[in-house]
Amino acid sequence: MQPDMPVRFLWMVFGLLTLALAFAGVFLPILPTTPFLLLAAFAFARSSPRLEAWLLNHPRFGTLIRNWQRDGSIDRRTKIAAASVMALTFAFSFLLGASTTVLIIQAVVLTGAATFVLTRPDGPDGT
Repeated sequence: MQPDMPVRFLWMVFGLLTLALAFAGVFLPILPTTPFLLLAAFAFARSSPRLEAWLLNHPRFGTLIRNWQRDGSIDRRTKIAAASVMALTFAFSFLLGASTTVLIIQAVVLTGAATFVLTRPDGPDGT
């Protein structure tokens, strides 16, 4: 076994784990998808060129990852979708009668996340 094989293996396991969390985030509004996809791409770059290429060329997520890697940009459509999901999550919590403490924490965290997302540059073509 080559000396770097255990390290590559650990990066691959981490990449697969974060990819699974990203997949779960597609269906669970409380779990973010994009950060886990970015972590998976980072891990696959260090462990598996084949899985990295698959992720970067994915029809749905590839452009998002490539834009982030290239210039830290998020396209306008993704920004609107992310901010909308954050607002709906807060509204849903409010309608379910979450405690004031939970609502305050959620408001602070979601406002911070929305601010971060909305202040990133738009994609390379401005969309």
